[in-house]
Order: sequence, then C-alpha cells, then structure tokens
Amino acid sequence: MDDLRAAPPSLTGLTTYLLSRTGKIARGRLAGRFAGRGLRLWHHAVLAALADFGPHVQRDLAARLAIDPSDMAKIVDELAGAGSVERARDAADRRRITVTLTDAGRALLAELDAEAAGVQDEVLGPLDEGEREQLDALLRKVFQGLVTE
Repeated sequence: MDDLRAAPPSLTGLTTYLLSRTGKIARGRLAGRFAGRGLRLWHHAVLAALADFGPHVQRDLAARLAIDPSDMAKIVDELAGAGSVERARDAADRRRITVTLTDAGRALLAELDAEAAGVQDEVLGPLDEGEREQLDALLRKVFQGLVTE
C-alpha cells in the first residue's frame, strides 16, 4: 500500500515518516530489479565500494559497509563465483583475504548503476532538475549531520 491517503495524517505530517516510506518504496523497487538478476543490494554496494576505493581486505570492506563479516563472506563468495571479484590471501597474514574488482565486476556494476539510476528517475519523477538538486543537497546535509554525531 503506497498511497499516503491510507496513512494517518499525524504520521504523514512527519518528514521523517515520509523519508522512511519513500526510502522503503525506492529500496523495494531496486531490490526487485536486482532480484530479477539473482542479486541483492549488498552486491551492488560491494562492487561500488571496490570501484570507488580499490581492493580491500574482506573484513575492512565489511566494516566500511556495515555488513556482518559472515554475510560479507557470502556476498564475496557469490561475486567471486560469478567472476565479478577476485580473492587473494595475504602472503604475510594468511587470515587476511583481499578482494579486488574484476573487469566483469566493473561491467556488472555499470549495469547495476543503470538500474539504480532508472529507479531514481522513477522515484524522483515528480521533481524537476532544480528540485532534484535541492533535495540531494538537503539530504546530504541531513545525512552528514547524522553520521558525524
């Protein structure tokens, strides 16, 4: 039920409620698109982090993305099985596993980024370009305020 008329006005009067509902709908749409490819949102996040920040020790990647290390192991296993990432043990410390993005992973990331952009265009469809930029700037400001507390 995506119709705000069904929600109590005392809730729809809260910006945080609207943010939550909007985020839930957007996340559900993107997750649906990824699920059609046998992927989850975390696959996209791992590929993006590796593209943006370079190779990572697996446990550091889990910490960066706030993913449980055992869940990260499963995600990396799935991505490695598809040829999207490579894993290598550190010669100095065999417990450390470094994860690196492959060319196939970069290609997959480009496809997932396109899917995400499509969902973003759907979700932000009612806004013109200036409103989108303003919303982006305001959300970044709110987000930065939360993560620097």
